[in-house]
Amino acid sequence: MIELQQVSKTFRTGSQAVHALHPTDLQVREGAVIGLLGFSGAGKSTLLRLINRLEEPSSGSVRVGGVDLVGLSQRDLRQARQQIGMIFQQFNLLSSRTALENVMFSLEVAGIDAASRRTRARDALAAVGLSDKEHAHPAQLSGGQKQRVAIARALATNPRILLCDEATSALDPHTALSILRLLKQLNRERGMTMVLVTHDIKVASYLCEQSVVLEKGRVVDRIDMQSAAPQSLLGRFFFETAKGWTDSTVLPQEDA
Repeated sequence: MIELQQVSKTFRTGSQAVHALHPTDLQVREGAVIGLLGFSGAGKSTLLRLINRLEEPSSGSVRVGGVDLVGLSQRDLRQARQQIGMIFQQFNLLSSRTALENVMFSLEVAGIDAASRRTRARDALAAVGLSDKEHAHPAQLSGGQKQRVAIARALATNPRILLCDEATSALDPHTALSILRLLKQLNRERGMTMVLVTHDIKVASYLCEQSVVLEKGRVVDRIDMQSAAPQSLLGRFFFETAKGWTDSTVLPQEDA
């Protein structure tokens, strides 16, 4: 479903170049749930945003559903993006619109006719358990409810892929788990392919079948979450974090 070949991203400020992501390969089969693990600044979000060309790659190819997104016109790219939903840490809801209107907005942007928008938005809110909140504004919703509206907005266009950028890191543990259970249900019932950025090994262990570990813009580990055997110091650090830190826990940056 997703295939990145030698994709890289370099940001330039004047004469300075920052290599956010070195040439990287990534393959995600249809229906899989893959985690992108790493510390802040590791390149996780950059890699995620390259999948739907919210970031332009400096090199390489990005194929989604067999279509190379690199080089597509803006019109064709908008069409291709309809099969890719995205949710963020900060929800990004429009404060002046109700929950239903926020979901309808994604359909408006996608060019869906007005007659269908309300029905599809209501179906999406029902899928995330918020049918009774369609007239509520974001200020009247809890953090978990806001994230469910954001998920409904992403679902309304019937995407085949869902990209999640730290979707639960701003939530308390109870609310975070309820969102993760919803994502697992969507994967199971709809067969949605998912890629999640996270720094929380518990999130990856609960939801993902494989985790790709990034450090300083490079992939340093690829871990099967069912039989976890991390090869890198950073991968081992993440798994030790799940068990609990001790005085003997080795910080990756201390490895000379």
